[in-house]
Amino acid sequence: MATPPPKSAALENFERLLAAGKDSALLRFSLGNEYLKSGDSNSAAGHLAQAVALDPDYTAAWKLYGKALAAALRADEAIAAYRSGIAVAKRKGDRQAEKEMGVFLRRLGQDPHACG
Repeated sequence: MATPPPKSAALENFERLLAAGKDSALLRFSLGNEYLKSGDSNSAAGHLAQAVALDPDYTAAWKLYGKALAAALRADEAIAAYRSGIAVAKRKGDRQAEKEMGVFLRRLGQDPHACG
C-alpha cells in the first residue's frame, strides 16, 4: 500500500485550528480545499459537507463539495450537491457560481435546469 503524501503546512495548520475547537464553515472549506489539492477527495468531501452544514448559503463550499464528490467517483452525491448549490446561488443572485455549477452538472451528464 502506498504511503500517503506528506501533509502541506497549510493542511497541518488548519487541522491544528480544528483540533483547538475553532470549527467554522471557512475552516472546513479551507480543509476541504487542501485535502482536494493533496488528492484525498473523500476527506475533502467530508470537510466540505461540514462547511455547507455550518453555512448552507456558502456557494463556494457547495461548488467545491460537488467537485470533491465527483473526484471521489461519488457522482450521484456530486449531482445532489451541485443542485443544492445552484439553488443557493439562484436565491443569493450569485450568477457566476450558478453558471459554473451548471457546467459541472452537464459534465456529469445532467441538465442543470431539470428539477430533482
